[in-house]
Amino acid sequence: MTEPTTNPGLQRRLNFNALKHHVLSNRVDCVLWLTRVFAILFSLFYLIPIFGNSYNYYYKVLIANAAISALRLHQRLGTVQLNREFFMRLLTEDSCHYLFYSLIFLYVAPATVVLIPIFLFSVLHAASYSLTLLDTLGQNSLWGARLGISVVEFQSLYILKSAAFVEIFLMPYTVILVMMGKASLLTPFIYYQFLFQRYTSRRNPYSRLMFRELRVVFENTANKANMPGIVSKLLLFVVNFTLKLAPQPYQMPYGQQQQQDQPPQ
Repeated sequence: MTEPTTNPGLQRRLNFNALKHHVLSNRVDCVLWLTRVFAILFSLFYLIPIFGNSYNYYYKVLIANAAISALRLHQRLGTVQLNREFFMRLLTEDSCHYLFYSLIFLYVAPATVVLIPIFLFSVLHAASYSLTLLDTLGQNSLWGARLGISVVEFQSLYILKSAAFVEIFLMPYTVILVMMGKASLLTPFIYYQFLFQRYTSRRNPYSRLMFRELRVVFENTANKANMPGIVSKLLLFVVNFTLKLAPQPYQMPYGQQQQQDQPPQ
């Protein structure tokens, strides 16, 4: 009697039971992943309004980002405590910064550039957890999706620096919005506090890195021999003015710096 042959395809079947167990055991992480997927979809629907009013999707992205930030704060800080120590810990969290980010722009006229950091962070973190879900389904499952995730992870540094650049760009942009009557007078001052917290973040070095790179670009451009004097003075004024407003960044111990590989937020 010949032994029955096994179908190689059956050995690679997706393990949905393991996925179900993972979802039930990691409900908050899975809700975060799903909310980030919705944030990505809402961003695309805002840019390509094929379903309903695009402005509705704009505010849905901000609300989804606020929900993500609140869940992350719950994961990292646990139960809310009414004391100074808890409040200080709250302000150092990147998720708290982006909770304020959503609240700031909920009351400002829609602007596409506002959604860029949210979209980039959502793509980066959703891709990272998608790999975990795919591993739960099976090590060789859905190689096409794995290829897309590997591309995102390969570009993670560029994504984080791009998000930091947009955060910086939005500072003068909020002033322009006030001049156009699309934001309140308080918006630039509140946004400055957000940017202040991003610059001093313990887990996010990319704002400081981008400020440093922009300073080098501005100074090199201003020092070019063929640069008009008025332009050089303007660029140097921007650099000096920014340096006066810049806080002293938090100096993380060397041992912790080496472990800082996880992207913020």
